[in-house]
Amino acid sequence: MSLVVLDAVTLFFADRMIFDAASLRLGQGDRIGLIGPNGSGKTTLLKVIAGDQEIDDGKVTRANGVRIGWLPQEISVAGGRSLIDMILSSVPGRKELDERLAYMDVAIEKATNEGRPEEELLDLASEVGELHERIDHFDRFFGEHEALAILAGLGFSPGDEHRDIAEFSGGWKMRGVLAGLLFQRPDVLLLDEPTNHLDMPSVAWFSDFLKKWNRCFILISHDREFLNEQISRVVSLEIEGVRSYPGNYEKYVAARAEEETILAGRADNLARERARLTEFINRFRAQANKAKAVQSRIKWLEKMETVDQYEKRNTMRFSFPATSRVAADVIQVTGLEKSYGEHVVFPGIDLTVRRGEKIGIIGVNGAGKTTLLRMIAGELPHDGGTIKMGTGVEVGYYAQHHADTLDPTATVYETVQRASPDTAVSRVRSICGAFMFSGDDVDKPIKVLSGGEKARVALARLLVKPGNLLLMDEPTNHLDLASSEALADSLKTYDGTLVFVSHNRSLIRTLATKIWNVEDQRVDTYPGTLTEYLYSMAQRRIAVAAADAGPMRNAKGAVAAKGKSNGAREVASAPGMERGGPRPTSAVDDKQRKRREAEERQKKTSKLGPLEKQVAQLEERIAALEAEQKLRSAELADPSVYDEAARRNKLLADYQAAQDKLDELNPRWEKTMAELETEKAKLGSAS
Repeated sequence: MSLVVLDAVTLFFADRMIFDAASLRLGQGDRIGLIGPNGSGKTTLLKVIAGDQEIDDGKVTRANGVRIGWLPQEISVAGGRSLIDMILSSVPGRKELDERLAYMDVAIEKATNEGRPEEELLDLASEVGELHERIDHFDRFFGEHEALAILAGLGFSPGDEHRDIAEFSGGWKMRGVLAGLLFQRPDVLLLDEPTNHLDMPSVAWFSDFLKKWNRCFILISHDREFLNEQISRVVSLEIEGVRSYPGNYEKYVAARAEEETILAGRADNLARERARLTEFINRFRAQANKAKAVQSRIKWLEKMETVDQYEKRNTMRFSFPATSRVAADVIQVTGLEKSYGEHVVFPGIDLTVRRGEKIGIIGVNGAGKTTLLRMIAGELPHDGGTIKMGTGVEVGYYAQHHADTLDPTATVYETVQRASPDTAVSRVRSICGAFMFSGDDVDKPIKVLSGGEKARVALARLLVKPGNLLLMDEPTNHLDLASSEALADSLKTYDGTLVFVSHNRSLIRTLATKIWNVEDQRVDTYPGTLTEYLYSMAQRRIAVAAADAGPMRNAKGAVAAKGKSNGAREVASAPGMERGGPRPTSAVDDKQRKRREAEERQKKTSKLGPLEKQVAQLEERIAALEAEQKLRSAELADPSVYDEAARRNKLLADYQAAQDKLDELNPRWEKTMAELETEKAKLGSAS
């Protein structure tokens, strides 16, 4: 069943054609990745589907009752209500049902008081019952518990749901809107760069959530990995029009390359045939006896098909010149402190950045990634400690908001040239061209550019004079997929030092030679790639768990040995035994001795029995859990586990749950064992 159909849609912006007779069909369960360069019309196409953009020609047909959810890149959300209220009220129909139920309750009361016929009362009661069923359906499928689960997955903390939406920053408001869309479960979900304001843990949760989504969605994303994980069809805005390809992005790239090769081959064959026919015509045109053959070939030439080869789009390409020599320690951070009021971000951290390193900064939003980068860049003051730059360091800084600080009246060329007035005109124009601003494009004012184009200008302004230390905060946000990957390829050629914040896994995997994970007021440093880091973190959790369990096992062994030693002393001091051998006893003494021993055994049994039973039960439970953990450790050591998100997450969750239980049981065992030893000592001294 088709949910939305675009038929020969044509759209102009002023004198620029955006779509020329474009057609597209969206069906149930379609998982579509929408790709194309900035300015090609991706966001405009989503607006057309959502009904937010009028068209100049063609037709847009939407199925009856189809619900479309639309997440734009820029939003405006009014305050005056809590986050949870915004999400719960976003589901269409619930408010109307509540209002209708309230109305029906009044109508039944009125009809009862007026003594209306029983049949009329039954009809009213029947409608009330139906309303309750529909409200129960809402509660089952749109309950508050589900909304809270979505908010937690997107990184909101417990209690955030009761805060006024106006209290949140723009990025968190965007998360709230996304949570509302996921909660609504529309028939068609339109997502325009949904991961721009998510951190890596939230992206991982969102990825798992979207994999289970059984409805239609269209996704625009500059994160190649995220796109590949989610889609089964690519809709591409090409120079020749809107094209559709089955499979994920990788398959699209392969299919597109194959098409290009086939078309190039056909074009070459036709060109050779056309040259052969033209040569024959020119050679025998003047010969009367060849006139018929010549005319035949002229008609053949006129009827020959033409092959339009793909026009390759310009892509962002930039290679860095060699940087100047700098000290081995580019940045030395010592005892760095930063707080916002009572909220401590960093209590005193130490970090070192060495020449040539490419450091990817990751961590949850709000942990301090951008704060750390801004302090290093000198854009934000720190409260304590020192940040020392090495000799000869020249800093280039790209912040998320830099694109918004461009002079709207300046042209592209003027903006880039002002960043380095001494740079030659030809060099400035060359850099503009590398960032896809050539010809008259360099004379466009900033105010007419799209968000992605502004981001490219901000990058060009930085890279016209990059220095030997680049600090970059989410550099791929607002770039299209091709530009994002081109930036990564360009940065690979940079021989200076790079420190960057990003949630784009493709970018981090491509560039990072070291990882900084910002979490819980600290920065954990890992000297390796993102893939190695994620694997190492899993292994570290296993090692930490084993280290925690090890001392417990040692403690148990030491206590057990102590118990045996006490037992030996008890035997040595048992009644009737003295140094030098046994002494003679009478029948009365023997009877009294046996009675005393029986009393002592009874006393020991009543005192020690329950404790010994508890110790045995705890040791049995601990041994079973440790055996299970050993199996899980072996499984987690297999790298293939990390390719299967569901298996990995369950395994890590089970491991952590078991470790939490061990952390609870081991202290209980130690406490119970200590009580047992104390009671044994008391009984031993009493005897």
